[in-house]
Amino acid sequence: MGGIVPEERLAGWVRQWVDGWIVSRGAADPVDEPWGWTVAVGNAKEVARHVVPVPEEADVRKLAATAPPGTWLKLFAADEVVLPWAGDGWEADVAGFLMTLPLAPVTPGPPPAGYTVTKWNRGGVVKVLVRAGDGRLAARGQAGLAGRVAVPDQIETAADQRRRGLGALVMRTLQQAAWEAGARDGVLVGTPDGRALYEALGWTPRSPMASLSRRTD
Repeated sequence: MGGIVPEERLAGWVRQWVDGWIVSRGAADPVDEPWGWTVAVGNAKEVARHVVPVPEEADVRKLAATAPPGTWLKLFAADEVVLPWAGDGWEADVAGFLMTLPLAPVTPGPPPAGYTVTKWNRGGVVKVLVRAGDGRLAARGQAGLAGRVAVPDQIETAADQRRRGLGALVMRTLQQAAWEAGARDGVLVGTPDGRALYEALGWTPRSPMASLSRRTD
């Protein structure tokens, strides 16, 4: 995980991630809390989320006991540590990893033969779309820009289009666009499936992230 990270440094990275994520998703500004931040997301599956960079058992237990259905907890610790604190009624989603990268100019390179790349920026969100020769989705991704930070988000490659370098193409295109927009720090939360790609592109894992949701049943 890139070695032991001081709590203040970790909290700074998490706040950068929050700032870029809310731009990417169009969520509300974060509200400061003693343990981190609350973000109003406003969709049916996630009404709001509590983001806790350095989880303490007492804080997690209190949040878990009082949060209504539709709330998510983003806790920067391993599932096996924090899930018992949440208790009954909470489910763990796919584990995440906080990763960082000092941004620098990069040449994305051309797409493979037959593929096209479209890039645009709308409302502080850079989006990249890669289409196959027949126009179908091959890969996509976006990045929320918040001052010096860029937060890649929703990076995906179609199941039948993998192992062709398309994910790397999307990430490099986003990185170059973010650099041109003035971003100098990259922060993301990746899944286990994406971790190998990000590490190959120079991203450093900093912390696990448990993602817990309150069941509605």
